[in-house]
Parts: sequence; C-alpha cells; structure tokens
Amino acid sequence: LDEDGLALFRRDTMGIVFQAFHLVSTMTAVENVAVPMEFAGRRDAFERAEAELAAVGLGHRLQHYPGQLSGGEQQRVALARAVAMQPKLLLADEPTGNLDSETGQQIIDLLFDLADKRNATLMLITHDATLAARCDRNIKLVDGQIADMTSPVAAAQPLSA
Repeated sequence: LDEDGLALFRRDTMGIVFQAFHLVSTMTAVENVAVPMEFAGRRDAFERAEAELAAVGLGHRLQHYPGQLSGGEQQRVALARAVAMQPKLLLADEPTGNLDSETGQQIIDLLFDLADKRNATLMLITHDATLAARCDRNIKLVDGQIADMTSPVAAAQPLSA
C-alpha cells in the first residue's frame, strides 16, 4: 500500500491507545473522539463521540479539555477515540504506564471489556507480568526477536481426561 492506502487501512481497521494519551490539548473530550470520524466523513461523528464517552463513563465530561481531566479520564477519552471507528484490531501500548495502580486496573478492565463487547482483537504491549497473564497469548521479545511464546490462560486450564 502507498502512504494514503496505509492511512486508510489504519483508520478503518485499527484503534490505537498510547501510553501518553496523545489528546489534542485545544480540543474538548468530545472533539478529540469525533476527529477521526470527521476525517472519515461520518456525519454522526459528534453523536457517536458522545455515545463512546458515555460508554467509558465520561458522558458528564464532554466539554472538558484534556488539561481539566485526570490521567485516568484522559486515558478513557483515548480509549473512546480508539474504539469509535469500531476497529477489528485494538492496539494498546503500555496503556497504564502513566497511571496509578488503581486507575490503571480500571483502565485495563475497561479495555478488555470494550474489546470483548466490540469483538475486536486486543494486542497489548506491557512489561507488567500480572497484566500479561490476563491475555490469551504472550509473545516475549528480547532485542527485537521473539524469545518465547506462551498461552497463560490455556496453561492455567486443567486438562480434561
């Protein structure tokens, strides 16, 4: 694919949640979520953005700017933005890295729940072994090379006779 084709593929197929949120500071929460849908030509961008923010518990913070939101709220805006286009693949790069442990746990629960409800594949990058254990499959990289592949969920299941 050329550059435009890659951009369209990413827009239509993938949702990305970054560690550092990557929200536009001069846009409200609802604007941050609506922007990708507006670029895609969706006439219902703001209506969907409001629904996505409500789904992550931020229906009351639509008109707040990122600087007015806590870290956990900013990450929930980023989650709403990532799932708004109904991606088949949801990528999350250290999504709890900038959050305290309690808020991080809430975000992870929400992330797994959203992926499950939307029937999306979740690819999670993490250094947290506890979080990795929640995943169906783990791939460990060392110096850019696959060092190990496991299925912790399957390994935890008792074998039937």
